[in-house]
This record gives sequence, C-alpha cells and structure tokens, in this order.
Amino acid sequence: MSLRSARIFHGAPRVVLAFIASVVLVGAPPAGAHIKKIVIDKKVSPAFDGALFGSAGQYETLAGRAFGELDPNDPHNTIITDIKLAPRNAKGNVEYITSFYLVKPIDMSKSSHLMWQDVPNRGGRITIAPGQRNNGDVGLSSGWQGDNSGRTVPGDDNDWVTVPTAKNPDGSPVTGLVLGRIVNASGVDSRPMIVYANPVPYKPMTLDTTRAALTTHRAETMDGKITEGAAIPSSNWAWAKCSATNPFPGTPDPAEICVKGGFDRKLLYQVAFTSQDAYVLGIGFAAFRDVASFFKFAAKDDEGTPSPVAGQVNWAISRGQSQSGNFLRAMIHLGFTQDENNRKVYDGAWPIIAGKRVTLNTRFALPDGAGRLYEAGVEGPQWWNAWPDPVRGLPAKGILDRCTATNSCPKIVEHFGAAEMWGLTLSPSFVGTSADKDIPLPGNVRRYYIPSTQHGGGQGGFNVNPPSPPMCPGPNFGVGIFSANPVPHTETVNALRYHFRNWVMKDTPMPPSVYPTLANRDLVDPTKEAAGFPSIPGVPRNAPTGLINPVLDYDWGPEFNYVDGSGVRTKMPPAVKRAIKMKVPRVDADGNELGGVPVVLRDAPLGTYLGWNVVAEGFHQDKLCNHAGGMIPFARTRAEREAARDPRLSLEERYKNHDGYVAAVRAAAMKAVAAGFLLQPDADRLIADAAASNVLNSLRSSR
Repeated sequence: MSLRSARIFHGAPRVVLAFIASVVLVGAPPAGAHIKKIVIDKKVSPAFDGALFGSAGQYETLAGRAFGELDPNDPHNTIITDIKLAPRNAKGNVEYITSFYLVKPIDMSKSSHLMWQDVPNRGGRITIAPGQRNNGDVGLSSGWQGDNSGRTVPGDDNDWVTVPTAKNPDGSPVTGLVLGRIVNASGVDSRPMIVYANPVPYKPMTLDTTRAALTTHRAETMDGKITEGAAIPSSNWAWAKCSATNPFPGTPDPAEICVKGGFDRKLLYQVAFTSQDAYVLGIGFAAFRDVASFFKFAAKDDEGTPSPVAGQVNWAISRGQSQSGNFLRAMIHLGFTQDENNRKVYDGAWPIIAGKRVTLNTRFALPDGAGRLYEAGVEGPQWWNAWPDPVRGLPAKGILDRCTATNSCPKIVEHFGAAEMWGLTLSPSFVGTSADKDIPLPGNVRRYYIPSTQHGGGQGGFNVNPPSPPMCPGPNFGVGIFSANPVPHTETVNALRYHFRNWVMKDTPMPPSVYPTLANRDLVDPTKEAAGFPSIPGVPRNAPTGLINPVLDYDWGPEFNYVDGSGVRTKMPPAVKRAIKMKVPRVDADGNELGGVPVVLRDAPLGTYLGWNVVAEGFHQDKLCNHAGGMIPFARTRAEREAARDPRLSLEERYKNHDGYVAAVRAAAMKAVAAGFLLQPDADRLIADAAASNVLNSLRSSR
C-alpha cells in the first residue's frame, strides 16, 4: 500500500491506517468496487449563521473523506494510465482517498433534489452561492487533483485526492523525465519551479546536477520557435535554497534551483530531470465520478454509515471553470460518466471558459498547466462530435464517443469569452484543425459565446475610469499594457444557470446556441486586417496580429496516445511538429467582437474591450499576456477624440449626455432579457447602476 497517508491533513493518518487495516480484515468485498467508506470530519449545522434560504430553510455543511477502491481490470477503469502498475490491496483493487464538502438543506425533503458537483480549481474548495441555496440545491465539492503540490496538498480547507505511485513489476519505482521552467527571475535568491499556480509536483531522484540539465532560452515565439541560450554547467547550479546571506551552493532542497552568480532576467531557465514520483493521477477521474455516484445512488456505505443525502438526489450536474472545466471535458472524453455498476452518473455537465482538456491521465502529468509552451492538453479531439483531423493525421473522433456508446452522455452547456479564443486554444473546438468548416453541435450540447470578455469576465460596472492593467496569468509572467477588461460574465451566467436547471429538471429547452461561425462570416484569421480591428492610438501597430496562442502539435514519443491525450510522454521537451491554424471573431468599428450573446456593457460600450493584452516588459515583452483581457476607453468628447486622432466616436458623440447613456443601457438590457440571456432582476439592477454611474455625469438632460 503506497497511499501518501502520512501527508493527510491534521489528525487523519490514524484514521487512514485504521481503514487500511480494516480492509484487510473484512474479507471479500461486495461486487463492484466503489466508495467503501465515508467519514465526516466536520459538521456545521446550521451553517451560514443560521440564515434561511427560500423554502429550503437552514443549511448545513459536512466536510469529510471518502475511501474508495477501483478494480484495475474493470473496463470503466482500464483507460487510467499506469493503473495496472499501482499497488493493490488484498482484494486486488487499487485504493484512493478523496475529500468532499457537502452543502445541503438540513431538511432534505425541502431540497430541490438537484446536486451540483463542483470541480475544485487547483484544490480550492467550492461552496454553492446563496442563490442556489435559495433554490434548495445541494452542493458537492470533491477532490480530483492528486499531485500533492501547493494548494492540492491535503488540508482541512481544500479538496484533494490521494493516489498511489506506480511501481514496476519488480517493485522498483517507475521513472521518467520532467520539465521545470523559471521566467523573469533575477538576483541570487533561489527559485522554485512553478507550473501555473502551484509548484512542480515532482522531485529529482538525486540532487546530483550532473544527472539533470539546466538550459536557457533567449527568446520563444508563440508558435514554439526557440532561440537557445547557453547551458548552465552542472558545477554552476544546485538543487538548493540560497540567498545573499546563504550564497551558492546554498542549502540542499529538491524544490528550488540556485544558480551561481544569480539569475539573468533576460533569460528563461528550463531544467530537465528524472523523477520517480509517478503518481497515478488518472485515478482522480474515477474518484470524482465515484463520489458523485455514491451521493446520488447510495443509501449507506459498506460499514453502514448512512449517506447524508440518501434517496434525495434526483439529478446531478457537474460544473467546473477554467482548469476545472478542462477536467470535465477530459472526464467525459475518457468515459467517466458511467460508474462500475453501469449507471449514468451525470444528468448535466457545465464546462465553463474551458476549450481544451486537463492533462491528468499521463505519467508525470502537470495538471496545473494552462496551455503554455510544452504543456499538453490539446491533443486529440477538442470537439464534441466525431470530426476528421487530417492536419495531425488522427482518426475522426469526438469527446462524446465513449458516453454515446454507453448511453451515459449528460446534457452539456458550455460558454466562453474572447480570452479563450486568443489565449486558451479554443478555435479547434469550433472549426477543427483544418479551420475550414463549422463543426455541428450534437443535440445534447448548447454553446454560448460571451463576446469581448477576458477569462471569466471582468468586474462589471459603468465607470469612465478604467481598471488598472492586469497581471498576466502565470508565474511571474508580467503585467499588461492595457487596462483590465471590465465586461462581466456574471449576469449572463445567472441566466444560463436558470435555464440549465430547467433543462435538466423539467426538460425545458435552453435558448438556442449563440456563437460566431464561419458560415456567418464571424470567424476570421487572427490578424488585424482580417478581424477588421481599428487603428487606435496607443495600440501596437499590427496588434492583434501575432497575439494568438495556437494549438501546437507536439511529438511526445511513441508511448503517447494522441487521440485520448493519455499514456507516457518520452520526449521531454517535445519537438513542435506544427502550429495549428486558428480563427477568432470579427470585430466592429470599435474593435468589439461580433457573433456572441447580448451583454449590456458590450452593447452600451465605454471603450474597446479586448480578449487579449500585451506584456509590458520582461522575457515575454510585446507578446500575449496569456489569457488576460484589456480595455481601451473611448475619449469623453469629440475634441479629445480628434486631438488624439482616435477613429472611434467619443462618449459624448455616442450618447450625448448621461441620460442618453442610461437609455442605451436600458435598451441593451431589454434586448438581452428578450433573448433569454439576462434575468429581469439583474436588468433592473444594471439600469439602476448606470443611472448612478459617472458616465457623462457632468452632462445631463435639462428636463
């Protein structure tokens, strides 16, 4: 047994070891491996200061752990990379432990009987919002990311899963190459290797630097072309923590790199090393599935502990945002929509602002990645229906192939914004790798594009003073040159959630899908000329030309399954075979996107709203600011516009005065309500916010 029980959160190891001992003593298990035992570690009842929520009344929260096991020979599980190399218990099954956090009405008979299973993002525990409690819904947050790094280290306030490490048949550890990267570092202090928000989860087998390679890059292009710098001699760096007061070679530390003479900010540092921490991370898919299955179907666990929601969950919707949405797309693609008893687990799935798949089912996976150079996640189909992939020479496949074969596909809603097109490789989901035809959506999928928005939407509001420039997402990546994009997703998501509940629970149709297409001429090449982007003062001359993050077709070696995005990557770093052709939405004369759902701030604009931004300085200067957005405000008056030679009409020319702007907001709100993408209470609030705003507030009508 190689579960990392010693690292379980405070007080838990004793319980874990007791469970493991009980597994050996109990004898043969019931047919079908599943969640065997649940433990409630903390119950708060009533929760939320005793507040009442709609007709459901008071809520309670239950934080705990689920102990599960998987049959490695069951067809539902055999797709998990290295599961046959995972240590097994006396019954021949593979064990795992996962956390969960249940938010439910105290009186479950008053619930809506709908359970949202939220996918934690990098370990962050999720609590359903008050609006969903007012509906009587149940919330379930449960672990899936077992890399045990940063926020995914088991704790009492996050969600995680512990999984075994793979062993060769002779008991020796499975080894492989891992890449770590350090950017925009300077000075003599050591630096950790960060994937996106958490440290690289793997450690070198040895601190001997002759067994690893530290190289430098002087430049990298968006399409994967490298200008190499000098390699750092093994004698000039160390696996160590160091500083000005603890100089090179520092104190040995496998998680940090110390360079003799310090880091050069003009260089990117890349280390390749051999690790033996081959966690069987694909178990995270099965753990997530089985926790949902338990709370949806089970009355009690194998020891007789009753389920807190037994017999009270009629519908389950899985929901995840960004990295977590990519997890859902991968989970569906790999067939984890059906449990080991052949039951359909999910009635709905909502991958949010997620156009690719998380990298989880590979040996030495880096699930924290966000689609930067040498990060997997775009292999195989990014589209739902089977569709040809001649550019990469792959067979016609789709994400829904496996759940279609088992009749376990959920109803699916997906929504995106501009940042996903520019920074997060969304385009092939719409038009494939050939980028010459729109891929039809299947009948169980609805797609909504929220135009001119950054990743997850902005802070909203009606303000002529734009937000500060954003930090470019990623470890020490830099800052953008434009103000942050304020166009929100909030109100649109509120409407989509309302419709999605009704679609799942009552089979009431959703609003028709709305997104840009080639057929409508709303998808074009990612260049200034093709998109029709105006020449705006302060914008780099050819922007947004050259700012797309393309899908890169990597050569990961012969042991990698390019259709499933699974298996073993033996080439690290991989060669880039080609950059896939990408498309983006066309824009209007202001530079705002066309072809999406109506959004009030987009349709009553105060500036140009960008799904992209540009790095101000550092190693990535003048390149895409990852998936941050931007805003370029309109001039306030015609005189200011003409002095700046800005082709876009000023606020005064557009709206005349404050009341004119409020009227424009009212018209945009009514349009969105009529189309089903804005709820009336949100519309009323937005109109009131516009009336109280500073937009042309020195110019009001004389009535």
